[in-house]
Amino acid sequence: MNKTVKGIDRPLRGELTVPGDKSISHRAVMLGSLSEGVTRVKGFLNGADCLSTIGCFRNLGIDIELSDDEKEVTIYGKGLHGLNAYNGVLDCGNSGTTTRLISGILSAQSFDSELTGDESIQKRPMKRIMKPLMEMGADITSVKGNDCAPLSIHGKSLHGITYESPVASAQVKSSILFAGLYADGKTTVIEPTLSRDHSERMLRALGAEVSTRELPDGRAEISIEHCEKLVAPKEVLEIPGDISSAAYFISAALLVPGSDVIIRNVGINPTRDGIIEAYLSMGADITLENKRVSGSEDVADVHVRYTEGLHGAEIGGSLIPRLIDELPVIAAVAAGASGNTVIKNAAELKVKESNRIAVMVEGLEKVGVKATETEDGMIIEGQGRGLKICSGEIDTHKDHRIAMTFAVLALAGTQDTEVNLIDGDCINISYPTFYEDMANL
Repeated sequence: MNKTVKGIDRPLRGELTVPGDKSISHRAVMLGSLSEGVTRVKGFLNGADCLSTIGCFRNLGIDIELSDDEKEVTIYGKGLHGLNAYNGVLDCGNSGTTTRLISGILSAQSFDSELTGDESIQKRPMKRIMKPLMEMGADITSVKGNDCAPLSIHGKSLHGITYESPVASAQVKSSILFAGLYADGKTTVIEPTLSRDHSERMLRALGAEVSTRELPDGRAEISIEHCEKLVAPKEVLEIPGDISSAAYFISAALLVPGSDVIIRNVGINPTRDGIIEAYLSMGADITLENKRVSGSEDVADVHVRYTEGLHGAEIGGSLIPRLIDELPVIAAVAAGASGNTVIKNAAELKVKESNRIAVMVEGLEKVGVKATETEDGMIIEGQGRGLKICSGEIDTHKDHRIAMTFAVLALAGTQDTEVNLIDGDCINISYPTFYEDMANL
């Protein structure tokens, strides 16, 4: 279904709470299923991706209850060896996280599995997890022989390895660590820089022996020991608001003159808060209030005000893994900054739900923003306070982050500006109430 978003002639004001963190929601279901005891979760993200994870584990024999609003989840874990074979193909939907992380778990089971996903998932690269898992002894093949899903997995005994990942990817790292729970000995992943560490935090909280250290050359080394059991937490696991979802309202407030917005209870994990650092480097007026720790995660209220003097910046290097999902909306905000913004070292954007570099450049040009695609990023020519957004039609390529990005950018137009988002309902993957929450501001 298409969605049309119009520009507004008033500031955004108010407070809101965004849905629970997508990454943590996935991991709570997966690791809760592998734990002994009952895991109770509040603030679960009831988007399509996380519901795909629930569907897979239900098919593997785990009893999972959802509240009526699907924001509270109860997982009746059966332990590391309690999963059952599923006589069918596990459907991961549009979720790359589900596909890659569950592959690590299934590789170590005593049964065979096959998993697939939608058209988009069947084009996304899986060799990045197949290679290290096979080095651990896994028997995992691409059914079509193209290193993409569907994947056929013959469960086997695994052994620990040291794997130097060419990319800083939490999905790759987590897939290996989850397989490492079952592997003989120690399993180590070395990343160019530390990617988001929700898996490590949750694994430690459930009893796994996980260590992280920075190597002398700046790379990150993460290790996990063979694990006998995971134990469900005694307390309710409260999932903070997803900073990737908060990013759209932070960005909207920076683009719409006079705006003053507070987003409550946002996760500010230091491996995820790159967007805050990037915007501060561009001169943004953002403060983190009421900082605290909830469970194993850092949380704060994010207070953002429209900033007239926003300026371009260079965004790259070790910052990229900390804001990879937020780069599209950062590119949109760059249009309202003075001078050029250069995004580099972000080739990973090409293998997301869409080629986000090409799609963003194409879309920005359609609404009157000059942008240039580069080999590993893009250059956005900022218009500063004179930002003018043209009416136009954006092909979202069914990518939820592209849809939300151009919805935000449309707000910076006049009342006569209309941006039509083809397949704009794809936001249901991560933020079903996005348009409603945007309208309430």
